[in-house]
Amino acid sequence: MRYLRPALSLVAFMTLALGIVYPLALTGMSRVLFPAQASGSLLHKDTTLIGSKLIGQHFSDPGHFWGRPSATAPQPYNGLASGGSNLGPLNPALLDQVDTNIKALNAEGPEPGKVPVDLVTASGSGLDPDISVAGAQYQVARVARARNLAPATVQALITRLQKAPLFGVIGESRVNVLELNMALDSRRNE
Repeated sequence: MRYLRPALSLVAFMTLALGIVYPLALTGMSRVLFPAQASGSLLHKDTTLIGSKLIGQHFSDPGHFWGRPSATAPQPYNGLASGGSNLGPLNPALLDQVDTNIKALNAEGPEPGKVPVDLVTASGSGLDPDISVAGAQYQVARVARARNLAPATVQALITRLQKAPLFGVIGESRVNVLELNMALDSRRNE
């Protein structure tokens, strides 16, 4: 009993401190310092929830920009199944997926060309909501044609919504696909 009481007291204290107090403190701090992110970075159209800026969505309509392929199963962008495919760069299954994605993009595009890698490979989480600026620009002609817009109009939306690399040096410039598609859809209502 002499050893059991301190051990159980320590377990109870650590459970209370690290299982309740610490998570509540972090949640409270995040809600104060980063309210949008702590709430899921949700995007609404009027009062309708459209999605989150943090999780990609599947778009296949030619009039929308398409995001990175999702490695989640059984449905794309399933947050409960987040994780990469773990297929190596020389794995035949990955090469087949990339080839299929390139053919699909070239079939919808105005002319076959060099496809940006982020449009044919999944991200590490399989949920990436962003594409590179090059990935967005690759799709300008298809989206403009499907929506009867001038390519310069679509390009202007990309430029307006483009996010710089983190701290100006980490990563590359990118565009959130959901925000870009929402901006395109709001043009339809103008």
